[in-house]
Amino acid sequence: MTIVLTGYIKVPLNALELIKRHLPDHIQNTRREPGCLVFEVHQSAEDAGVFRVVERFKNQAAFDAHQARVKDSLWGQVTQNAERVYDVEPSSPRLQVAL
Repeated sequence: MTIVLTGYIKVPLNALELIKRHLPDHIQNTRREPGCLVFEVHQSAEDAGVFRVVERFKNQAAFDAHQARVKDSLWGQVTQNAERVYDVEPSSPRLQVAL
């Protein structure tokens, strides 16, 4: 059973440039993780401080490893004051996740 996370992070506007500078590395590092099937982050057109997130991992172990890596990463440090609003749930391996 795959694990799907959908939602957004909301970053303080005074940290926006720092977040945008580190986001490409975070995306690249996550997509290289074993078990990462989908990882998309897009800045909202309506609110510059909101970044919509869709993640899909092969299984719970891969998702848990991702969460642990992020917590101890530079991305985890620069986003420590971000508000995170996520739904995480198991899904069918054939489920298509749309942004």
